[in-house]
Amino acid sequence: MDSQDLQRLKNKYDIIGNDAALNRALEMAVKIAPTDLTVLVTGESGVGKENIPKIIHENSLRKTAKYFAVNCGAIPEGTIDSELFGHVKGSFTGAVETRKGYFEEADGGTLFLDEIGELPLPSQAKLLRVLQNGEFIKVGSSKVEKTNVRVIAATNNDLVHAVERGKFREDLYYRLNAIQIRMPALRDRKEDIYLFFRKFSSDFSEKSGFGKVTLTNDAIDLLINYRWPGNIRQLKNVTESITAFESEKLTPTSGRCVVDAATLAHYMPKEDVNLLPAVLDGNRGDSMPDSDRQMFIKAILDLKQEVDDLKARMSGMTASAAPVLNPHVVAEEAEWQGQGAPVSSEEIGKVVDINVQESPEQDLSLRKSNLENIVKALEKHRGNRKLAAQEVGISERTLYRKIKEYHLE
Repeated sequence: MDSQDLQRLKNKYDIIGNDAALNRALEMAVKIAPTDLTVLVTGESGVGKENIPKIIHENSLRKTAKYFAVNCGAIPEGTIDSELFGHVKGSFTGAVETRKGYFEEADGGTLFLDEIGELPLPSQAKLLRVLQNGEFIKVGSSKVEKTNVRVIAATNNDLVHAVERGKFREDLYYRLNAIQIRMPALRDRKEDIYLFFRKFSSDFSEKSGFGKVTLTNDAIDLLINYRWPGNIRQLKNVTESITAFESEKLTPTSGRCVVDAATLAHYMPKEDVNLLPAVLDGNRGDSMPDSDRQMFIKAILDLKQEVDDLKARMSGMTASAAPVLNPHVVAEEAEWQGQGAPVSSEEIGKVVDINVQESPEQDLSLRKSNLENIVKALEKHRGNRKLAAQEVGISERTLYRKIKEYHLE
């Protein structure tokens, strides 16, 4: 693949980064896609292994057929055979009708078996039979049925070690491992880490209305040198926590918040703890589980929205919608994809005016233009402040503030 084809592939599947090992994995996936070889995708949890089977399926001769993804570790051991191979009516308590399994449903297509290392040994023997000759038997049945399915498996476990301990069948391991594609850990992709951070902060900002976060040099060093045991998923959670707690609501003149290493360190998990902390007080060192952290962030967002709505009602106005970007303005390159140059220490801990680099003359011209736009909008709508605010593209609260600031009462 040339660089343009590779970038188009990344854009299609929302894959970020330019790491050489990542590029090799993607190129291998496309190259072996037209074959029917079984593929084993390896790598730590949270590295993005789920993208590889999608790429293989959608670039294969089976792309018009069905694709199923099954997490073997999430299905109880007692029902895994029924899920994979189906069952007949009355085969067990609750089997009120005959049901197809994934291997029958995916006939002619692709089946992605994630966390294959969690598959029980009896089910491993049945899977081996399907891989060898395409045969399976429903639970409670004696009839041998056929299927034509391409299997792609993934694991974050060391299957060789599992084979040595008797937890995984050796013959199944070699049958699955016809082609192995390894996804690199985030700590081995240091040049991509800050790119991920900017992307996640930008996405969360647009979704939730918070300002984007920029890191200083020392904070970037801390970010890229951390071990990241949870890989991309963990970095996303940390980034969203920082953006939610450290930034402020977007205003027409503020767009980013600067965070230094000391502040960033409060959100970084301890090396010997796998739980993701969200520390509000720098003197605290206790951790918060990921599910609680997500609920806490949501509660803050909901509370902010309720406060905004209450203020609007008290002022005699209806709650205004979240700011909407101009749909006609399309940047050639997303903001987070830029160089991300670190900022000066003077900017640390404050929301930075996005127009600070403009000259005094430019700033005066901008203020004059804003004033003229507001006056014209008020005249056009005969003093109707709600319609005027919509015309200018600001909230009614901001319009009231501008009217006071420019003495337009």
